[in-house]
Amino acid sequence: MTIYHFTGIKGSGMSSLAQILFDSGESVQGSDVETYYFTEQPLRERNIKILKFDSDNIQPGMTVIAGNAFSDSHPEIVRANELGVEVIRYHKFLGEYIKKFTSIAITGAHGKTSTTGLTSHVIGGFKPTSYLIGDGTGSGKKDASYFVMEACEYRRHFLAYHPDYAVMTNIDFDHPDYFSGIDDVFSAFQELALQVKKAIIACGDDHYLQKIRANVPVIYYGLGERNDVIAKNIEKSTEGTSFEVYIRNEYYDRFFIPLYGDHAILNSLAVIALCHYEGIPANVIKERIKTFKGVKRRFTETIIGNNVLVDDYAHHPTEINATIQSARQKYPDREIVAIFQPHTFSRTEAFLQQFADSLKNADSVYLCEIFSSAREQNGRLTIEDLAAIIDGSEILHAETIDKLNKHQNAVFLFMGAGDVNKFQKAFESILQMGA
Repeated sequence: MTIYHFTGIKGSGMSSLAQILFDSGESVQGSDVETYYFTEQPLRERNIKILKFDSDNIQPGMTVIAGNAFSDSHPEIVRANELGVEVIRYHKFLGEYIKKFTSIAITGAHGKTSTTGLTSHVIGGFKPTSYLIGDGTGSGKKDASYFVMEACEYRRHFLAYHPDYAVMTNIDFDHPDYFSGIDDVFSAFQELALQVKKAIIACGDDHYLQKIRANVPVIYYGLGERNDVIAKNIEKSTEGTSFEVYIRNEYYDRFFIPLYGDHAILNSLAVIALCHYEGIPANVIKERIKTFKGVKRRFTETIIGNNVLVDDYAHHPTEINATIQSARQKYPDREIVAIFQPHTFSRTEAFLQQFADSLKNADSVYLCEIFSSAREQNGRLTIEDLAAIIDGSEILHAETIDKLNKHQNAVFLFMGAGDVNKFQKAFESILQMGA
C-alpha cells in the first residue's frame, strides 16, 4: 500500500486532506515544525504519525503531498526528487481526488470555512458526505456520494478544481501580496466559473458576482428582491436568527439558524439554494441547519465568570465587521472589546483605513503586533500606524494582557489569522486565577 507523506501536514487544508485519506483506509503520515497548531489535534486523535521536517522522512515507494507554503527547495521535496518519489502539490492532488464524487467547491473572499462546514453538515444528513474544511477538519466516508470542500482563491489555487458545483459567497480584494486589485480577483473567479460542470450558487447581492458568466446555470441567493432564492421576514434574537425563504417568488419554508449576523443568513441561503437544486428535501435541510454548531475559530466562545471570550479568524475589514455585528446581536447589552492582530504587512498596509473603520464599531480596541508570515517577514509600517488612526486604541503585548481586566461583564473578540490565540490564553489564565 502506498504511504502518503504530507510535507507540511499541520496546514489547515493539508491536515484536513490527511484526515480524509486516513478515514478512507489509506496509509498516512506527515511532517512539520514542532510548534503546536490546533490543526494537529484531529491528526493525533487518529494516531496519524507527525514527524519533524527531515529529508530522511522520505522513502522509496511513497507519494509526497506537498503543502503550497513550501518551495521545491524544501529538503523533503529535494530528497523525493532525488529518489524519484512522486511529489504532488496539495491543490493538484485534491483536483484529481474530487473526481470520484459529486463535488461541491465553496469559495469566496469571506465565509468559505463557515459555509463549507454548514454545507457538509446539512448534506451529510441526506447522504454520506466527505468534506474538507479550512479550519483543519476533514472526514472521509468510504461510501461517500458527495465531497464538500473549501476552495481558496489565493494564487489561483482553486483553478486546479473542476467541481460539479461552485458556491461563490462574495468577491472582495484580499491577498494584496498576490492579487493586483479587485479586477484581478474577479478574473480568477470568472476563470473558475467556466470550469464548473453542473451549476453555480452565487450571492446576488455581490456586485461582482452579478457579472459572472458561465456555461452552467447560475442560481443567485441573497436579501435583494431580484435573487432566485431570497430571505424575508428576518427575525434576530439572542438565540439566533429565523427567516422565510422564497424561491423564485414562491414561499419555500421558514428556517432557524443558531447563528448571528447578516453573513450567517447569506451563508445559510447558499446552502439552502444548493440543496434545493440537488433535490434534498426541505425537512432535512431544516432539521440539519438548526443543529449546526459552527466551525473552529469562527466565533468560538469561552465563558469565564461573567466574561465571554471569542476566538475568531477575522483578518479582513469585512470579516471584522461581521464578527462585531454577530456579537452585538447575541450580546446586545454587553461592552464589545476588540483585540485585533493584523495578519501580514501587505494586508495591513492595503487596508489600513478600512481596518480602522471596522474596529471603531467596537466599544474598546486593543491592537497586537503585526503577525508576519513565512513569505513576508517585515513591511513599511508598524502597528503604531494603525493605532494612530483609531482614537482611544491601545497596543497590547503578552506581558501587558492584564490591561483587559478593567473590562467586566464584557465580550472580548480575539481576532486574527496569526497566533492571536496566545493573547486569549494568557487572559484566560488571569481570569481563572481571579475566579
